[in-house]
Amino acid sequence: QVSLEESGGGKVQPGGSLRLSCTASERTAYRYVVAWFRQVEGSEREFVAALRRNGGHTTYGDSVKGRFTIARDSANTVFLQMNNLKPEDTAVYYCAAGTPITGAMDNPTLYPNWGQGTQVTVSS
Repeated sequence: QVSLEESGGGKVQPGGSLRLSCTASERTAYRYVVAWFRQVEGSEREFVAALRRNGGHTTYGDSVKGRFTIARDSANTVFLQMNNLKPEDTAVYYCAAGTPITGAMDNPTLYPNWGQGTQVTVSS
């Protein structure tokens, strides 16, 4: 079990940027896939982005491709850089860690470790 904590959420105007960070209680770099999901109240959790172990392969949800970037800051921290934000990006963003295979990194049920979430609001 690894503990995760998100930070960096807030309110931003459309077209703006935010950087979310996910800090783990242990080094995740060589053990886990780290992913970001988001959820709007009353809706299912939506896949945003994932980073494979050893800092290699990344994958993104269709709605954020070209605007969001997932990468590693250190062995314990992964960030999500969000640019050109839109009102439809408004959600609670969650960090998750697990060991799904490459083709299943967008499946939230394969991640046993989750943070508490951080609110992102995009509004003028």
